[in-house]
Amino acid sequence: MQAESGGGGGDAAPLPGGSPPARQKGGGVCSRSYFVVVMVFVHVYIVNVIALLLYVHYSNGGRPEGTTESGAVEREPERHQQQPHTATRDYYLTRLEGIKVGHKQKLDLVQNKVHYMKTLSLKPLLFEIPNFLTEEECKLLIHLAQLKGLQASQILPVDGYKEAMDNLEISKADIFNLLDHNQDGQLQLKEVLTHSRLGNGRWMTPESIREMYAAVKADPDGNGVLSLDEFKKLNLRDFHKYLGSQEVTMNDLVRNSQHTWLYQGEGAHSVLRSIRQRVIKLTHLPPDVVENSEPLQVVRYNTGGHYHAHMDSGPVFPETACVHTKLTTNETAAFETSCRYVTVLFYLNNVTAGGETTFPVADNRTYEEMSLIQNDVDLRDTRKNCDKGNLRIKPQQGTAIFWYNYLSNGKGWVGDVDEFALHGGCLVTAGTKWIANNWINVDPNQRRQLWFQQEMARYTKDDNENQREWAVDKSYQDAHLDL
Repeated sequence: MQAESGGGGGDAAPLPGGSPPARQKGGGVCSRSYFVVVMVFVHVYIVNVIALLLYVHYSNGGRPEGTTESGAVEREPERHQQQPHTATRDYYLTRLEGIKVGHKQKLDLVQNKVHYMKTLSLKPLLFEIPNFLTEEECKLLIHLAQLKGLQASQILPVDGYKEAMDNLEISKADIFNLLDHNQDGQLQLKEVLTHSRLGNGRWMTPESIREMYAAVKADPDGNGVLSLDEFKKLNLRDFHKYLGSQEVTMNDLVRNSQHTWLYQGEGAHSVLRSIRQRVIKLTHLPPDVVENSEPLQVVRYNTGGHYHAHMDSGPVFPETACVHTKLTTNETAAFETSCRYVTVLFYLNNVTAGGETTFPVADNRTYEEMSLIQNDVDLRDTRKNCDKGNLRIKPQQGTAIFWYNYLSNGKGWVGDVDEFALHGGCLVTAGTKWIANNWINVDPNQRRQLWFQQEMARYTKDDNENQREWAVDKSYQDAHLDL
């Protein structure tokens, strides 16, 4: 899903049939099985309640033959395609060093101006750069976004529940087993909520689940806990009908904001080009990687706006493909994810009250999903519990923060998703909040990434302006996914 806002998603494909293997202990939010099930139900309200947790449908198996360490499929290009010419062993992604929290580094981003970068956390590797943008640049970005027009960042999901359920070949007992995190034979509220954070739709709370249980008579004794026998008696479609009958406001959704995209490629406004060049210098990543990443997203949060804690990107398994490289590799996959290696977030104004960026588990000793919800306090809930997270960053005009959404694979490339990068936008209690996001897209499959860059280089040399615009900008127009 994205920094503090993002675009819409695509339709989910049916989940392959078969019974799941035994639960893998300590499986994180990025386990392959959990991701598959989440994406199957990405457009369903009930996903946030029951189905999202089918997250373990392949967990125990080793890495499938023919996949990389990151889980990406190693496929040979089509016969009519050529292998990328860049030598993979000589091509790597520079990763900055955080040293320690509070460490400051001097940067050379703009001629005759000195910037300093401060390490805010090591898990995730997170930095802050004051005065990255000038006041005039911030105002210009807001003005350009308003001229282009902003749209709601989230609408209610498409009703695909019946089709998804018809294609789901898994028993209620298996579903219960996947939901029952501690394997005590009891399904507690927080076990349901823990696995709902990737859902695209309304935000579920302990209160809303209790109300739903009561409405569909799922919990006869009213203790908020379901036994296996109680679960087997449920008709999961009753949950869907109940949720569909409830009035939903923007405050009930995972996020409440408006956004637009600003092109930064060749021929773009000089300020937009300048910002992109500064991002290249800041991250030390290859220029062609940054240039062929997503356009700049500008986001507005009005009073009451928020974005519950989420991840900006997702893992890449054999069932998934990166949105950006899928465009050129002609590969098919059931699901897509945005593969955002780095997030650079810019604060465009000073917010009257609220609107901080929270990293609830930054620099925790360990990451444990169940610990995010304790005594009905959900650390992912940015409307209620932002003050309880480990790290909050107050918006200050011109300041940039950036972090890595993936770990390194130890060989100079993208590794596993960094679960400590969980973050969200706190409730704006007064005034308006404006931010902008630059995401740098990198495919964990190095061969696919290099092939993509080679193809993009060919497109940008083309004299056809329409084709160039497609290659760098329009390719992302409808491809932004919520994770």
